[in-house]
Amino acid sequence: MLPDLAFNNPEVLPALLLVPLLLLAALWERRRRATLRFSAAHVFARGGKGLRTYLLPLLPVLRVAAVAAAVLAIARPQSRDSRVRDLSVEGIDIVVALDLSTSMEAGDFRPQNRLHVAKEVLGEFISSRVNDRMGLVVFAGAAYTQAPLTLDYGVLKEVLKQLRTRVLEDGTAIGDAIATSLNRLRDSEAKSRVVVLITDGDNNAGKISPLDAAAMAKSLHVPIYTILVGKGGKVPFPGGTDLFGNTVWRETEIPINPELLQDISDRTGGEYYRATDPEGLKRGLQQVLDSLERSKLMEGGASATYREDFHPFLLLAFGLAALELLLRSTFLKVFP
Repeated sequence: MLPDLAFNNPEVLPALLLVPLLLLAALWERRRRATLRFSAAHVFARGGKGLRTYLLPLLPVLRVAAVAAAVLAIARPQSRDSRVRDLSVEGIDIVVALDLSTSMEAGDFRPQNRLHVAKEVLGEFISSRVNDRMGLVVFAGAAYTQAPLTLDYGVLKEVLKQLRTRVLEDGTAIGDAIATSLNRLRDSEAKSRVVVLITDGDNNAGKISPLDAAAMAKSLHVPIYTILVGKGGKVPFPGGTDLFGNTVWRETEIPINPELLQDISDRTGGEYYRATDPEGLKRGLQQVLDSLERSKLMEGGASATYREDFHPFLLLAFGLAALELLLRSTFLKVFP
């Protein structure tokens, strides 16, 4: 057996000892039963044995092999992932607040818009994490928690894929986004807690002013790292489609407020970054991590992750059972 293979339900494996007994029982039953087996009259005319005669013993073998494969599937074989999580490694609690206002549809990152690039870069950022808990807040005219702090990066990336504009009331509620993010970090015991705010506009909605929210963050000792996405000024913005279904781009003025984002970062001990292309956004996120002090989320030991490998055995069991049923009811049908 492979050294990295383990069974999550090993208690069912002793059932494999019954497989030889089942095979013997099936063969005994076949010999004991008196049957007339034929496929066509010309077999008797030749006085020889047809292919069917030689294949009939295969039926009980297929059935027993299907049972054996099913037992292995139920035992849930798992292979050890090469990536081992060290539970004593230090980590950070990070909440990313992502702008979903319609201005994120601007095409200054063409061939993709701002939101597409932000989601793509964030997906890569999430994949690069190992011990950092991450959460996701989305905002436009209001702010909502999309995913609480978690180490399940797979779920987080699936949530990220589903995000799109024109779902929330339009606007840019930066203050509400910060306050909602702080609420997710309120009960965190990590020494390093941080909010990463990704937006492309100026605050024009919400119930809480950005500077009031920054004051809350300062009192909680949570730095806010702000990243301004986009070039500002007049940028290509989708204005419908032409007769052939192609997007029509129009130069549209989208107001930005880099001074506000710089002020928020300065007040909370964070940093301000400007991203005018995908690489700039990647650099900004990496610089956020490089500047943070690490804190321990968990203590002691190491945890190996496992990949479920029962699917091939389950498919094999169904395939063998289906083949046995098909042969028994057609080519190898037995007539008593």
